[in-house]
Amino acid sequence: MELPLLVLKITGTSLLVGFIALLIQVFRSMVLKPRRLRAKLRQQGIKGPPPTFLLGNTLDIKRTQSKAQHQGDQQQITHDSSATVFPFFQRWIEQYGPTFLFSLGNIQILHITDADLVKEIITCTSMDLGNPTYQQKERGPLLGKGILTSNGELWAHQRKIIAPELYLDKVKGMTHLMADCSVMVVNWWKSKVDSEGGAADIKVDDCLRRFTRDVISRACFGSNYSKGEEIFFKIRALQEAMSKKVLSNGFPGMRYLPTESNREIWRLEKEVRALILKAVNETKEETSKEDLLQMILKGAKSSDLGPDATDNFIVDNCKNIYFAGYETTAITAAWTLLLLALNPDWQDKVRAEVLQICGGKIPDADMIRRMKTLTMVINETLRLYPPGAIISREALEDMKFGALDVPKGVNIWLMPVTLHQDPEIWGADADKFNPQRFANGVSGACKVPHVYLPFGFGPHTCLGQHFALAELKLLLALALSNFSFSPSPNYRHCPTLSLIIEPKYGVNLIVRRL
Repeated sequence: MELPLLVLKITGTSLLVGFIALLIQVFRSMVLKPRRLRAKLRQQGIKGPPPTFLLGNTLDIKRTQSKAQHQGDQQQITHDSSATVFPFFQRWIEQYGPTFLFSLGNIQILHITDADLVKEIITCTSMDLGNPTYQQKERGPLLGKGILTSNGELWAHQRKIIAPELYLDKVKGMTHLMADCSVMVVNWWKSKVDSEGGAADIKVDDCLRRFTRDVISRACFGSNYSKGEEIFFKIRALQEAMSKKVLSNGFPGMRYLPTESNREIWRLEKEVRALILKAVNETKEETSKEDLLQMILKGAKSSDLGPDATDNFIVDNCKNIYFAGYETTAITAAWTLLLLALNPDWQDKVRAEVLQICGGKIPDADMIRRMKTLTMVINETLRLYPPGAIISREALEDMKFGALDVPKGVNIWLMPVTLHQDPEIWGADADKFNPQRFANGVSGACKVPHVYLPFGFGPHTCLGQHFALAELKLLLALALSNFSFSPSPNYRHCPTLSLIIEPKYGVNLIVRRL
């Protein structure tokens, strides 16, 4: 009987020691480390809202958001989306200045809108400045853990292999595909308008999502685009599940726990991965030169990555293309049509340019390139409603930007939507729609052009930028050639953050045939 008792005592002692060690580790991670990082930054004069134990400033953020929601939707349409989407940041900027410190749980974040610091950060190529480690769990299911890897290996590889083709030959070669999908949207709107006597109230963002879904599915799978349908719907469901966790739920480690929302995200991630790899295995023997999937497979084949890393590379890039090419392009097109509906003079200018260049023909790559007025309008739309509301980085080692010392482990948030509407940078009309500011390009639009970040900047510029712009221009050119747009009485202006800045209730417009 003594031996079992001894074993029981040893086991109990081991469990107690392990539990104490765990408590010490948790205390260091959630209390000592955040306190140490905050102290180092406060020594440099950086202030911020006082954090709550364990939760940081999450409760304050939720209270401010809730208060803004209770105040009701905007009755008057304004484009100050920074104040609308991030009212808490606006309040903290007024209290603590353009650079301040706040916390999400035990994550310490520097909010930076100082133009000089922003330039240093976005042009930094050091591997010591990487994507936040917490995002590899938070956003990894949606955009891929390989793309978000902190050491930059897969990012560098995908940029080397994929970027040149996606920027140049692939975009030009796919304009006919984009045109086919655009014609489908135009024909559907014509049918709807004709059936309602010449004018119809249409929720355009739904149609635009269908357009971009078709473009991406066909671009990835060519004539077998139906393979992409199920993947698309699963990724859409994954995005909706992830949008519920924007700005975190506040409790450290919650993203690792098997909560109902986390289990749903994990299930969808596995299903998306399985569907993509199945489609890849069915497509490997095909030799189409136009499919984006073939381009990704080529990049994976030419790499020296192991089997698991190769699968991650393929899956991550497919998810990235679906998300970036589908949601962000559709929402930007919707915002653009809304702004043109609200500004009929600019709508007339763009339409005149399109008709003059295209002469009634479907636009091709050369015609798109010559549409200067439409480009100005899209640039202004992306300024007021940038798809990516937050650019986040983490100091993986101690770093220095200007006079600012950033300790290892501190996250940095750059806010394009705030930078894009700073009156000191853009002028007194920063919250107004004025495409004329881009008449001489981005460099002539404001005092510090590097703060214009709709597609990121420097080494982390969006790989799909040119693809998305070609989609936008072609669709908008065809739409404006066939219809006029005006605001619908059913439209409710309420920009909201759901991974990207999108219209909470959609975009309803009155559409009339020309």
